Amino acid sequence: MDKRQCTFGCRGSRDKVGILIAQLGTPDAPTAGALRRYLRQFLSDRRVIEVNRVLWWFLLNCVILVTRPRRSARLYKRVWTDEGSPLLSITKKQAQGVLERLRKEYDNVEVEFGMRYGSPSLEKAVDALIAKGCSKILLFPMYPQYAAATTASTYDAVFPHLLKNRWVPTLKVAEPYYAHPQYVKAQAHIINEHLASLDWKPERLVLSYHGVPLKYVTKGDPYCCQCVETTAAVKPLVSLEPSSIIHTFQSRFGREPWLTPYTDETFEELGEHGVKDIVVAAPGFTADCLETIDELGTEGLEQFHEAGGGRYSVVPCLNYNPVWLDAMAAIIREELGGWLVGEARSARDCSITCPVKKVA
Repeated sequence: MDKRQCTFGCRGSRDKVGILIAQLGTPDAPTAGALRRYLRQFLSDRRVIEVNRVLWWFLLNCVILVTRPRRSARLYKRVWTDEGSPLLSITKKQAQGVLERLRKEYDNVEVEFGMRYGSPSLEKAVDALIAKGCSKILLFPMYPQYAAATTASTYDAVFPHLLKNRWVPTLKVAEPYYAHPQYVKAQAHIINEHLASLDWKPERLVLSYHGVPLKYVTKGDPYCCQCVETTAAVKPLVSLEPSSIIHTFQSRFGREPWLTPYTDETFEELGEHGVKDIVVAAPGFTADCLETIDELGTEGLEQFHEAGGGRYSVVPCLNYNPVWLDAMAAIIREELGGWLVGEARSARDCSITCPVKKVA
């Protein structure tokens, strides 16, 4: 590629391509105050909670935000690091790793990341890309499987914000990559890498995905099917017998039915039926967070042991493993297609004089 510093029109700036990495979110600190702000934003999202809005407003403001922030803060303190939230620090490294890989080939690429809930926000990330001269933006959600509560909610934040600009950048959204060969191979590689590091062989491998209410799927959400397809694609590549691999859903709350089988009940059943050694992986999460580090790593271990289980290990998420960063860069290149081909457009060879500059 010709890397000359081409200008776009009479703006005198590069015609750049932006990649917006979108993650779900995290509180700013493991405190009750920070969790209250975070939960208010998260649980006010109509994509996340689909119930009567008047009733939910009362429950959220008079019950949940009064009692839950303090308990959630205690949980976050168990996973907080010197770099802050694990999800935030990992996402930063993912963005940097992808930028480094793309910049080896294309010098007109910019990468920013944003959170749907919390900070830095998706809106600020969009503004940063526009300020850097990006006339084209690829939105890359960090959710391999589409769900209205995650992927569509990200669209809800990005699309309206873009429309506030006079010049709206061309936008493309990365397709859910739940069965993309690059993602599947990276997921299987990390699982196999973890299995090889153990001095024991598990009797079961539990693939645990974040759950959603069953009614969301019956309304047409493809999330369940895409999770099942991920499991089907990963199974043949894992160095265990396919019959020993179990598919489950975690993180349910409330009384209504969610996708089954439930991860916590599966741990109990395995222990009660004499299964002593298991490994757990979370293919729906691209970065370790509270749900993987604490819910699976701590609570899952306790549930399994209390039911009579023995050895227990959790596979790290994709995080910033070089294999995943290479896969991310490959998927992004594929999604961008012609946007990265050829040199940036320029008006320097045009004989037309800018009328605005001429008047000035």
